[in-house]
Amino acid sequence: MTRDLSVDADVVAEAMESYYDRGWTDGLPVVPVTESSLAAFLAATERDPEDVLFHIPHLNRSMTVRLAAINAAMAGCKPEYFPVVVAAWEAIAKEPHPHRGIWQSTTGTAPFLVVNGPIRNQIELNSQGNIYGSGFRANATIGRAIRLGCINVFGLHPHALDQATQGTPAKYSACIGENEEQSPWPPFHVDNGFEASDNVVTAYVIRSVMHIEARHTMVPEQLIEDFADSIRRTGGLIHEYTSALLVLVPEHADLFADAGWSKDDVRNAVFERVVRTRAELAASGKDAVSHKTRWRLPSDHPDSMPDSAAGSATPDTVHLMSHPTSVQVMVAGANNAGVSSVVEVFTLNPPRAIPYSTAKIGGTA
Repeated sequence: MTRDLSVDADVVAEAMESYYDRGWTDGLPVVPVTESSLAAFLAATERDPEDVLFHIPHLNRSMTVRLAAINAAMAGCKPEYFPVVVAAWEAIAKEPHPHRGIWQSTTGTAPFLVVNGPIRNQIELNSQGNIYGSGFRANATIGRAIRLGCINVFGLHPHALDQATQGTPAKYSACIGENEEQSPWPPFHVDNGFEASDNVVTAYVIRSVMHIEARHTMVPEQLIEDFADSIRRTGGLIHEYTSALLVLVPEHADLFADAGWSKDDVRNAVFERVVRTRAELAASGKDAVSHKTRWRLPSDHPDSMPDSAAGSATPDTVHLMSHPTSVQVMVAGANNAGVSSVVEVFTLNPPRAIPYSTAKIGGTA
């Protein structure tokens, strides 16, 4: 017997329109939430519903487990995704910038999540092709759960508290898995002291994702120059130092590994090459920094002061990264063409700072 769903569909449609009218969406329809549907999400974690996962002091607003669950349900998550969402908020809470208001900035930053461990396969989180694109519910809805939380809990509506000049598509959703199965190296979370069997979320604040089409060479030094040149472009230089996440497809990772390169070798090679001459920086008006913010600006600007390199033994050669840890390396994407990417990470990056934070899924607060 076929059930008549017309009345139920009308009720759902009415609820979705009501949510939109109240400003509870990212512009796309959301899933209406009931107490019974919410219960399944809260049952997926051992955390108390009133536990605070993340707080923004200047807004005096907090993300609790219950509020995170409501927004995860609205985003279209399955309850089994919710431990990942909780860990994502825990990782975000360790980041130095979100609680200071960077998500409200004109620079248009967005949260970016990387998931490691067996849970990727358990919830069918994509790591092997079109990783930044559509088609995979776990990626789309976990990232969207964070965005809806930003809107509904912290009030980060565009044209209001969110003052992004142009923004980024990552403001809808940005969540990928590492392609651990096709990586020639240990996975990212193992590099950070976790066991391979652990499930971990890593959180970044990002501005953009830039694809590097590099299928022209099998020489690792030539390939690394492509990545370094993309990172050191002057348009990406905001503060005195910059940071990047290098997301290699398996083809490129294998090229380096077959030449005997480790992740550290890749990282150090990028760091050594991400330099500009003082004259090149002056040509784009970025040869000094603000004494207030250390944002790059012309040396004849009234707020300018010399950058750190000016007092070094080689003042006319400017390292744009403070330390090799300013560039991180992971493997994700399909093994079908030489197209990797540079994720532009936002950070003020004091010396030796690591531009990300991690949280174990199912870990304690």
